Amino acid sequence: MLKKKRVVLGISGGVDSSVCAYLLQKQGYEVIGVFMQNWDNYVNNDFFGHTKNEDKQCNVYKDFSDVEKVSKILNFKVYKVDFIKEYWDNVFQYTIEEYKKGETPNPDVLCNKYIKFGSFLKYAKEKFNCDLIAMGHYAGSKIINKKKYLTLAKDSEKDQTYFLCWINQQQLDKCLFPLEKYTKKEVREIAAQIGLPNHDKTESTGICFIGERKFTSFLQNYIKPKEGDVIDIVTKKKVGTHIGIMYYTIGQNKQLHLGGLLQKYYVCLKDKKKNIIYVVSEEEKEKFLSSEKCVVKDFNWINEEAPKEKEVLIRFRHRQTLIKGTFEIKKDNIILQYEKTLSVTNGQFAVLYQNGICLGGGIVKKVILCNK
Repeated sequence: MLKKKRVVLGISGGVDSSVCAYLLQKQGYEVIGVFMQNWDNYVNNDFFGHTKNEDKQCNVYKDFSDVEKVSKILNFKVYKVDFIKEYWDNVFQYTIEEYKKGETPNPDVLCNKYIKFGSFLKYAKEKFNCDLIAMGHYAGSKIINKKKYLTLAKDSEKDQTYFLCWINQQQLDKCLFPLEKYTKKEVREIAAQIGLPNHDKTESTGICFIGERKFTSFLQNYIKPKEGDVIDIVTKKKVGTHIGIMYYTIGQNKQLHLGGLLQKYYVCLKDKKKNIIYVVSEEEKEKFLSSEKCVVKDFNWINEEAPKEKEVLIRFRHRQTLIKGTFEIKKDNIILQYEKTLSVTNGQFAVLYQNGICLGGGIVKKVILCNK
């Protein structure tokens, strides 16, 4: 009898990774589940910003209990590992430093590169001598000319390739994505059919491995508030006061606390040196938030080289509609030209696609506004 290939599955207690275990078993793999704890409220000084609804919080003990229940039903072994220090060093410190600069970082991208496809992959290979790892991402892969490519998932609403843009060829080669051809609805239906207790579990939200937080309060655990003026960029008049530019993002129009104003305002510029946030009215937002060009740094080509075809589809935010554009390589940067788009901002990831394949992504370094 041929020995089954061994797959180590990153399992979280949610319905997605639980169904992955079942699908992998159906495909004939030996499945080992590993639950990661990458955050500790006390170790990481996380006291402010917790939501009142405990059921919506990332609860490690409840999640691991759900993992154990699923493992008993499906009959596979499960282990627990923590990468709390690795997460802090490689993901969270960078995130905080970027917020201090007034940028808009994406910790989920770093988490995938350094934790799920970094520390976890290394641990799985060394401890379990596995052939492959698997994750519950809504993403896929396919082989073209003996090379593996990252592809869009069937469920376009749930597709998570945006967050996988910084993984490399070696990491991709070792990973399976069992949910590639399933929608979220189908995953829940499968979970209910096979009797998994978490088939209707509320989906986790918030920062990767940290959970749901009141964002501004949460950041105050690590960055001191610093009040400054909010200025209308057209009239140059002060319209309010902010508590720190790091708590606001370009394009934001909620929780600006600009009381007594009849019109909606959007954050359009942050001046870190002067500690000023500039806002623009609904009527003028196209002029001050639209761009068709940006410079991208630290670009990662998942398959190690850029394609010859320069026309691409671009996404600046998860779930954003793909927009048409082109790329040009200039020294260490990528220059993107694209259809007029609102609220592209420094620190965001620009992720490129061609023919359903995720080519990779990099960090927006400079945005050239249409009115410049």
